[in-house]
Amino acid sequence: MRKKQIESEPYSHPSLPLKHDLKLNYTLSYLIAAFIAGTTVISYIFQSTIYPSTELLISFLPSDAAMLIIGLPTLLVSISLTKRGVLTGLLLWPGVLLFVFYNYLIYVLAVPFNLGYLLQLTLVGLSAYNLICLVPNIDGNELKEKLTNAVPERLSGIILAGLGLLFLVRSAAELITSLINQTSISNTAIALNATDFLISPVWIACGILLWERKAFGYITGLGMLFQASMSFIGLIFVLIVQPFISSEPFPLLDIAIVFVMGFICFIPMIFFLRGVKSVRNRQF
Repeated sequence: MRKKQIESEPYSHPSLPLKHDLKLNYTLSYLIAAFIAGTTVISYIFQSTIYPSTELLISFLPSDAAMLIIGLPTLLVSISLTKRGVLTGLLLWPGVLLFVFYNYLIYVLAVPFNLGYLLQLTLVGLSAYNLICLVPNIDGNELKEKLTNAVPERLSGIILAGLGLLFLVRSAAELITSLINQTSISNTAIALNATDFLISPVWIACGILLWERKAFGYITGLGMLFQASMSFIGLIFVLIVQPFISSEPFPLLDIAIVFVMGFICFIPMIFFLRGVKSVRNRQF
């Protein structure tokens, strides 16, 4: 009965494990895409207003480009794949939304109140709300039935939980150390550490649930791996661009470290994608 209802709904696909149609999620995602493009254009046109200090300009102007080059296309691709009934697109979608939420939350915590801030705050709210609406709409039990032993649950789970714990400890240590020693750190560093501190528990929880082969772990596993991988790629992009707009030396060592960490996350994501691909033609 549910399948017949899904087939009659224009915003769903009978091959996907969905409880309801995705009309709201599509609408919100297209709105997010428009806001990403608009925010980036406005930030580049009004650089001195949006980013009134050199530190903010050097930190966030490359990040704007990364969101336009990485965040926007991956969001549109995940939507397109989902519309065609490709399971990979549906499972990547939450990760892309978390990627948008994560990046713009850093802006909100670091950038002063202005037009750009309002746009960035809107993106944080839209991506969070869309994520909250999308994840419960995926039928985890049906998904688990198809993906169990087809994807690397244990490998993916331990890497997600391990990276989450690493970033949680690192961000907490830096924030606590600066308070104890009363050392001055930049607003950007505070915002980054605070965001990592908030997002890391999500990686840890999803990693543990995937390790334990829980339904929610299968819903979020690929998306979390994708979000983590895209965050590392985006950081590498920012590190490469920054020396060209500042007097800072080229951070080769930092890029190498980020690349290794991203590669560690990228490997299970590839195996996860292969597992999903092996079952994508099965009817749910």
